[in-house]
Formats: sequence, C-alpha cells, structure tokens
Amino acid sequence: MLTVSREGENSLAISGPRPGGEWATVPHSLQAPGPGGKQRTSSLESPIMLLAGHQSAIYTMKFNPAGTVIASGSHDKDIFLWHVRGDCKNFMVLRGHKNAVLDLHWTTDGSQIISASPDKTLRAWDVETGKQIKKMAEHSSFVNSCCPSRRGPPLVVSGSDDGTAKLWDLRQRGAIQTFPDKYQITAVGFSDASDKIFTGGLDNDVKVWDLRRNEVIMTLQGHADMITGMQISPDGSYLLTNGMDCSLRIWDMRPYAPQNRCVKIFAGHQHNFEKNLLKCGWSPDGSKVTAGSSDRMVYIWDTTSRRILYKLPGHNGSVNETVFHPTEPIIGSCSSDKQIYLGEL
Repeated sequence: MLTVSREGENSLAISGPRPGGEWATVPHSLQAPGPGGKQRTSSLESPIMLLAGHQSAIYTMKFNPAGTVIASGSHDKDIFLWHVRGDCKNFMVLRGHKNAVLDLHWTTDGSQIISASPDKTLRAWDVETGKQIKKMAEHSSFVNSCCPSRRGPPLVVSGSDDGTAKLWDLRQRGAIQTFPDKYQITAVGFSDASDKIFTGGLDNDVKVWDLRRNEVIMTLQGHADMITGMQISPDGSYLLTNGMDCSLRIWDMRPYAPQNRCVKIFAGHQHNFEKNLLKCGWSPDGSKVTAGSSDRMVYIWDTTSRRILYKLPGHNGSVNETVFHPTEPIIGSCSSDKQIYLGEL
C-alpha cells in the first residue's frame, strides 16, 4: 500500500478515486481529481485519512454530534480525541481508566464523553478540559457497554459481566436503578423516548425493560449467538443489533408493530475466536447500516435492499467499530491493528 506521511504527525493521507466500492491507493501527488477525475464528496483533506497513535487495539470510536472531533478508546486504557478536519491530529488524551476502554459515547450536546471499561467502572469526561468529572463504580465485573439517553435528564445505561444493567443519572451519586439478568450483558441502548432500555448478551436475546415498571416487557429472539452491539435508528423506530451468529438484525420497535419484530437480516461480516464485541451503526438518514468484521473489512449495507454496498479493505486486524459521520459521506473505522481510517464514500 502506498502511504505518504507528513513527518512528526499522527495521520497519513493515502488514497484517491476508487472504483466499485473499494479503496484504491495512489501516491499523494495524484490525489487532486484531474480532468474527468472523481469529484471529492467531503471536507476530508484526502479521500482516506489514517489516524495512528494508540499503543494497542482500538475497540471503539465515535464522531461528536457536530462531526468535528473523533473520540477513540483502546486496549492501551486511553481515550484519544482527534480533529476530523485538516491533518486529523490527536489533540487530547483522556487518562484514568485502569484497563481497556471497550465502549464510549458522546452525550447529545457533545460536551461530555461516557466510557466503559473492564476496570469495572464507567467514567464521564469533560471534553473542554479533558478532566474526568464522574466515576461510576458499582459494577462487580467488566463493564462492556454504555449508552447515554438522547433526550430528557442526563441518564446513562451500562451493561456488565456481573449480569446487570445499571441506570445512572449524571447529576446524582450512585446508580439509580439496577436491572438484574442471569447472563453477562454485552450491549445496551436507550429507546428514543428514554423510557425504556435494551440489553443484549450471552443468552442471544434482546430484552426491553420498562424504566417505570423496572421489568422486562418484551424479549426479541432470533440471534443464534451472543449479541455484541446495538444501536437505535436515527428516527427512533428501529433497533439494529449485531450478533456472533454473523448477522445484523433490524427490529421494529414502534408500539404496535407485529409480534415478530425482526424485519431485516444482514449477512457477510465475520466474528471469530477473538470474540471482540463488534459494534454496529446507522447512517444519519437511516438508509445504510454498517458493522466491523473480524475479516479486517468494513461492511456497509443498503437498509432497504439488504445488499452489501461497500466492503472496504485496509485494516490489518479485526475491525471493531465502524461509524458514519453525522453530516458528511464519511465512514470511520477502528481496528485491533491500532489504527483508525476515515474514508470518503
């Protein structure tokens, strides 16, 4: 692969036009579209940017709501913040976790990051100062997943190997509710209205909990292996889940949906013996879904046709999370190869 580095910086620009949904690599000098060349579709400095700096596998990454900053969490215990514009420099490191960072999310206003770790804690960070502002330490085992609410009070849900999901209010001390399950919980999410939480884990089922009644009101069955990631759709109507059965599923979460709520199944991506908690995500308009894969590829499917639109190479390790930029046709991916790619679609 032809790479061109600018000395002393953490990112490389390495690509150019690409036919048929594959990255093509060309020397840096050829990047400007020539006569009849493919027009650029985003504000990225180059059609592909490589962000390097983490010392170990990267498990999670997210764009902030404005699309100007990326946060990434790694096995090296650090959270890196990167600029999306220009050279994609790493400009801040959030330190405090005593173990890997398995999951992280921005709060809706973009002012804080919530992170989850096998050090049995969740932490909230102030993005302006880089300081830890809250440590949530009531789980008795690894915290695998976290998710802030989209609206209403500043709530966060967490899922742990201790077999519980916990609900936290960032303005209060301690968890405000605990949801006991029999099995390790590996993925959690909030309903759009923030009145329900979703949990998924070792027993292959997605459970829907009513926060007011503190009980399971629905169980979504269909995955044949552990659930590793989930995300509610941008419009709040559908839940996307990723399972180790190598399928993504979309569930209709609207109030009066039919009994069998699984409306779409996507296949192609791989899970392997590493058993990484591969995430999944929606494009901002809901027309595409994406997931990482242990075969080192980034997968993007068309939601309507279920067709694989892109299968993008470049990483040298399991791709653990892939995310769409909130406003531009850019996909971000992070991998066990310690690298992040930003690519123009």
